[in-house]
Amino acid sequence: MKTDLFFYTGTGNSLWTARMLATELGDAETVPISRTSGAPIVSGAEAIGIIFPVHIWGLPRRVIAFVDALENNPSRYHFAVAVNAGQVAATLIQLKKRMEAGGLSLSTGFELAMPSNYIPWGGPGPQEAQNRRFEAARNKIGRIAAAAAAREKRPVEKGPLWQNIIFTGFNRIAFSRVPTMDKSFWVDEKCDGCGICKAVCPSGNIDLPGEKPAWLHHCEQCLACIQWCPQEAIQFGKKTPRYKRYHHPEVTLKEILAVTPTR
Repeated sequence: MKTDLFFYTGTGNSLWTARMLATELGDAETVPISRTSGAPIVSGAEAIGIIFPVHIWGLPRRVIAFVDALENNPSRYHFAVAVNAGQVAATLIQLKKRMEAGGLSLSTGFELAMPSNYIPWGGPGPQEAQNRRFEAARNKIGRIAAAAAAREKRPVEKGPLWQNIIFTGFNRIAFSRVPTMDKSFWVDEKCDGCGICKAVCPSGNIDLPGEKPAWLHHCEQCLACIQWCPQEAIQFGKKTPRYKRYHHPEVTLKEILAVTPTR
């Protein structure tokens, strides 16, 4: 039975996850959420997987919009994978409730820990630690694919109770402020005006007046701009100049550009 794997990505973790799942499942197609449009979003597949990064312990705006536009097909199997840096919190519970409000059912949901791309809080960690997460993720993706292929129904995965309460509260406070958090981006003297930051932004939030990036205040905090800048010229706040950049090592800039809307 065919599966459509809808994914949202900025630095490649979710793209890689979707690609690995497609290989494990066999009859599956990967579809970038950033290139879906219209309401309802229609799929001819018997099952749909939703793969996305956790943003500030919750759902990204683009994923919320996608779920709200997804056609209501009671016979379809839905599952989700929340890619995170170790703190999924109640993100999948939030997704399940959002889908139920629209008449959709989420049969199950999995968290998948990957190296962190949220550079304002530091780099992705030592390479050995990254490699351990990649290996653990590969193994878990196999188990996720088996559960999805069997159309299993089970409770969504979640963090510990304290995390669900505290971090969900933080998410509710921060959510309305996310679009203007781009005020903390700036460029240093290494910027050569290449325009890659604009090209990789899934929300079309960057313009290039005077060949230097300017952020337009509908940011999603995916961090694609800062992580894919070849000159490492984009900064966020005061600390990022000393932090190592990160994007998934098996995802290329060409692949990111291929799934990002052209503007």
